[in-house]
Amino acid sequence: MIDAIKNDLWKQFGASIDMLRNAIMQWPDEYWDSRKRFFYVAYHCLIFLDYYLTIPPKAFSSPLPFTFAESDLVLDEVVDDIIPDRIYSKIELIDYLQSCREKCHALIRALTEEKLKERWIEVDGRMNYSVLEILLYNMRHVQHHAAQLNLFLRQGINNAPDWVSRTEDEL
Repeated sequence: MIDAIKNDLWKQFGASIDMLRNAIMQWPDEYWDSRKRFFYVAYHCLIFLDYYLTIPPKAFSSPLPFTFAESDLVLDEVVDDIIPDRIYSKIELIDYLQSCREKCHALIRALTEEKLKERWIEVDGRMNYSVLEILLYNMRHVQHHAAQLNLFLRQGINNAPDWVSRTEDEL
């Protein structure tokens, strides 16, 4: 049964990551530095994708540096969130996304029934989930932001990538 759960979890989580990648790839290069909201949502999603895949979370370290800040630097509503140290290129984000995808794949492939029950507890204790629940939470977070990016694409260029029903590669 655990193999079936792992396979289905990967097929759907991988599809969410594929949809995020497709949205980032479709965003026009000429908008990258001028329409920062798209960049910020993509960056935020990637940082937290990586963070929620890190067990234990205190071991998290991102290859794309950021600071925690209360700032309206990127978006008016950003409060107590991550602020990138600079505007990273599309290639940098896609490379980071690929690294996160591989991390997710390896984590799901290595799951056992015992591992699914282990706790993922944030350092400050605000989040305390089983490994299974943090994976589902993370997948929902990725899908939420992929949908936002698709909305920005529809508004900006009147086009967006197709739905990905499941990832193509095997667990």
